[in-house]
Formats: sequence, C-alpha cells, structure tokens
Amino acid sequence: MSKLPVLEPADLPADAVEVGRIADAWGVKGWFKVLPYSASPEALLSAKHWFLLPAEKGAKSFFSGTVSLAVRQSREHSDSIVAMAEGVDDRDAAEALRGARIFVSRSSFPAAQEGEFYWVDLIGLEVVNREGVALGTVRDLLATGPQTTLVLAYEQEGKTLERMIPFVSAFVDEVKLAERRILVDWQPDY
Repeated sequence: MSKLPVLEPADLPADAVEVGRIADAWGVKGWFKVLPYSASPEALLSAKHWFLLPAEKGAKSFFSGTVSLAVRQSREHSDSIVAMAEGVDDRDAAEALRGARIFVSRSSFPAAQEGEFYWVDLIGLEVVNREGVALGTVRDLLATGPQTTLVLAYEQEGKTLERMIPFVSAFVDEVKLAERRILVDWQPDY
C-alpha cells in the first residue's frame, strides 16, 4: 500500500520565487531529488520551509493549491539537490511529490555578496546606456558558459524585439536595485 506525504495547506508568500522542482524519489527512506533552477542554489539549500505547487503540465499530483513542506535536511549531490522533509517518510511518499514546483520566500534568501545579484532581482529592471538612451527592460537572463547575458525586451515600430548584453563589468557600469535601473556601456545598434 503506497503512502502519501503529509502536507499542510498554506498561502504562497507574496515574495515567493520558484527555485526548482522535485524530480523523483532518492533512496528508500523518504529522500527526494530536486532539480534547482540556479547553478548556485543557496536559497534552496538555506530555506527550511518550502512551498509546493503541483506540476504545471502533464504530471498528475495528489495535492492541489499551495502546500508547505518543512525541510529536515538538504544537500548538494552531483548536479542536483537531495532533501528530506517532515511527513515524507518513505520512497512511496517521496515519489508522490514528483513534478512538484518548489517556491521559497525571497526574504529567506541569503544576502548577496557585494557586486553579486540574484537573477530574480534583475528581472524587470530598466537598462539605460551612458548617454541616457533606454535600451529595454530585463526579461530574462541566460547562463552562456563563462558569463551571464541580460535578455532585454524593447519596443520598435510596434513590435517587441529582443536585445542581449553580456552581464560583465566591461559593459555593465552599475546596478541600482533601489532605482530599478542598470547603467551600461552599450549602444542601441550593437
């Protein structure tokens, strides 16, 4: 007889950020494998409380709405994270979580170091060059190997277009989170 995890209904915090998803059970004692959305999953590892939502498409879920998961332990393992939580006591319970999306309150993220930024904090910032020309708004970021690239959305002749700028000190002069702006050394015709 398969056992389902014991999960508490919860409200998703207003500052919740999706940080990964549960891939599968790991072992027989209730551990499960998590695929983090970041190469540096400190927020996922440091949070002791995760909020789960069912998988978006395809996968069936035994729960609906938002539920809370009290994390007992989590650690990096190879290219993923493995974790165990209250109420998830065996392999069947861990398998029942497959596909669940994991959210963490932004307020529980560890503080970023000087000159470092969480991607989630850069999304939506306006990008302006040294001459004051608006180049677009950060829509996404791409990890392109040795560097990260800002993906900007901007309007031109009634169409939404995309512009990419390497997020490196040679082109990024300053990030002003409080002003929701990034100052760059970049021209619109690059």
